[in-house]
Amino acid sequence: MKAKNSNTKALSQFIDEQYGKKGTPKRDKLDNGYESFKLGAIIHEARIELGMTQEELAIKCGTNKAYISKVENNIKDVRISTLQKIVEIGFGGQLQLSIKI
Repeated sequence: MKAKNSNTKALSQFIDEQYGKKGTPKRDKLDNGYESFKLGAIIHEARIELGMTQEELAIKCGTNKAYISKVENNIKDVRISTLQKIVEIGFGGQLQLSIKI
């Protein structure tokens, strides 16, 4: 049996060391960027699961393919009203938001 590498760290430990604890400016910037990235990834994943192209989704939502691409790739922020159109009109789903305090 191999000895465990003492240099191995959990991801949360690595993030704490590199970016600081939650609530510090550097860590908040990282966490906010992750949330934006995650939203784009969720939209991309749902679109692919439904077998839609960016163009098809854009037409359904009244926007254009470039906008959908920018949202999926975290280049452009999406307004809640537009997100609602993407989810409800484009995907036929229901948008649910929550706030953690």
